[in-house]
Amino acid sequence: MDRLRNLIDGALDATVAPGYSRVGYEIRSRSHDWESLSPTALEGRVVVVTGATSGLGLATARRVRALGATLVLVGRDRERTEKVRAELVDEIRSAGTVHVVVADMAEPGQVRAASGEIARMTRIDALIHNAGALSPQRIVNAGGLESTLAAQVVGPFVMTTALIDVLERDQGRVITVSSGGMYTAGLPDMSDESPTPLRASSYDGTKQYATAKRMQVTLNEMWAQRHPEIHFAAMHPGWADTPGVRSALPGFAKWTGPFLRTADQGADTIVWLTATDPTNLGPSGGFWCDRVRRPIHRLGSTRSSDRPDVRRALWDWCERLSTTGA
Repeated sequence: MDRLRNLIDGALDATVAPGYSRVGYEIRSRSHDWESLSPTALEGRVVVVTGATSGLGLATARRVRALGATLVLVGRDRERTEKVRAELVDEIRSAGTVHVVVADMAEPGQVRAASGEIARMTRIDALIHNAGALSPQRIVNAGGLESTLAAQVVGPFVMTTALIDVLERDQGRVITVSSGGMYTAGLPDMSDESPTPLRASSYDGTKQYATAKRMQVTLNEMWAQRHPEIHFAAMHPGWADTPGVRSALPGFAKWTGPFLRTADQGADTIVWLTATDPTNLGPSGGFWCDRVRRPIHRLGSTRSSDRPDVRRALWDWCERLSTTGA
């Protein structure tokens, strides 16, 4: 029976559309070994969620609060984030409290300040990097860095670095929300004088988003190697019906509408990675979808780009921007 389930799961994943759609989630979630999380699974734990005011982030925040966690919502708009905090407190009775920390994840200076505020809390059990969007137009942050890379690569790198000591002390988890779109992108060489992802002349929102997600998954593995006391995991949610998808990819959302997952279905693996027993996770650094570890490459072209020297260049680039505040 296990072999049959694995064959079905593998076939769904390999054919992409069925596996990433609502169909894939519903088939997998009906498996008899799909874990039901205890309603008190996160009581006494502190979970930080970036980009928690809509879509996957909001769905994650709701479910994490329902499991008893104390929540830290990180958002760039105070009024909007406070509104979500009030709604969560009113809608879901829980032992945990809900805090708001304001920062634009595309601005390293704001991320450092927010991280300092978070670090002063009693503990951090999970840090969920969810903030980010696909922008059709090229936008830059205050330091001139393209905003997709700033918010989804540099910002999370700054926050993880700033909170690393607390996460190690509490044997915490770091979960990065990536995208299946990263399978189409190779790892860019950031040691070049003018790397392609930084060139205004070559900007394409969809490609830039996929590149940022590829960088996230690579960094997830690198963080895991450097800090074994912390469990690092990246995941992709499949195709979920969120405000971000409808806004950035209206044609795709319209075409796939009946097959898109709900935001709650897309967030399921995020919540499971946060709450499940460590024995269910295996080695740190994995890439997940629907509670199963997945490969990080499916194409030879992306695999060949993933060289040790290119990985080192990516890490060095992130470190440099983390200190210069670009």
